[in-house]
Amino acid sequence: MLTVPGGLPKMLPLYPMNSALQVQNLSKSYKRRIRQPGLAGAVKALFSTQEQELHAVRDLSFTLQRGERVGLIGENGAGKSTTLKMLTGILVPTGGKVEVLGRVPWRERRQLALNIGVVFGQRPQLLWDIPVQETFELLKTMYRIPPDIYGLVYKEAVRRLGLEPLLATPVRHLSLGQRMRCDLAAAVLHAPAIAFLDEPTIGLDLSVKEQVREFIAHIQEKFGITLLITTHDLKDITETCDRLLLLDKGRLLFDGSIKAFEQKYASDRRIVAETHRPLDSSVAGPLSVEVAKKGGKLIEAEGHRVVVEYHEEGAAPNLIQLLLQQLQVVDINLEKTDIETIVTRIYRQPDRAGD
Repeated sequence: MLTVPGGLPKMLPLYPMNSALQVQNLSKSYKRRIRQPGLAGAVKALFSTQEQELHAVRDLSFTLQRGERVGLIGENGAGKSTTLKMLTGILVPTGGKVEVLGRVPWRERRQLALNIGVVFGQRPQLLWDIPVQETFELLKTMYRIPPDIYGLVYKEAVRRLGLEPLLATPVRHLSLGQRMRCDLAAAVLHAPAIAFLDEPTIGLDLSVKEQVREFIAHIQEKFGITLLITTHDLKDITETCDRLLLLDKGRLLFDGSIKAFEQKYASDRRIVAETHRPLDSSVAGPLSVEVAKKGGKLIEAEGHRVVVEYHEEGAAPNLIQLLLQQLQVVDINLEKTDIETIVTRIYRQPDRAGD
């Protein structure tokens, strides 16, 4: 018996207390038949076949400690969903080792299911023809959820995700966004030890996305849930996670904190200043020279706006002092490249062409 944050008891399997998930040299490949076009190709395929091996995940290794909040990102086809399906036992890997809560997922799916929560984008686990409330009650019985845990999670889910108007509605009558909110609640009703969330905010408008992120962060903190999220909306990562895994063609390109990721890849930083009076055209030339001496580059000097770019973190104070001395500044801001822009730049690098 283990006491989770909040003082509620929860049965968990025995596994290393500091480790929730261990992945070592995980790989998954598929074979695809190649057929030539046209009638001749169809006839030829009857007597001989060519196969092409596709690698979805290659030599992937990482560890999640209990209570960690980790985001798994990458382009379409990078291997995110395939990885989650192997971690939850849906797919059997081609090679490597995986332990989730001390169990091998594809061998011990039933035992593992009681202690994990899963959301797979647009594939809800809700029963199509019955009201949402009845599905929740059914899951309570299936997972043998103690009444105190169920009552607490249920209450928080209904309140924070705005589910009250949906509880009596059959799932088939819900919109995509409504189903996603209900499916997320269903996935964590039993306060799982680890939750795998694949695109949990897909199909949601901006305000509802904020509700979902707040709910995920709250429920994770309250129960100490280990969290692994995949998403294309990188705000999901920055608002709910502390650590980032970046996949590229099935390989792990980066593993570390979000801050370390920004320090490694976000070399572009900017100072944006607003001036009291419009800038004279003659100002840009001399100002550009002075900015360069201080380790920066003048990007824009037009109207009331001045933008200076710099790479070295220590250059900012000198550049700010220069702008304050040279211009009538009424407002000044420091900006760094957002994670979405950084990831886009990484995937556009020319040395990624080909395989």
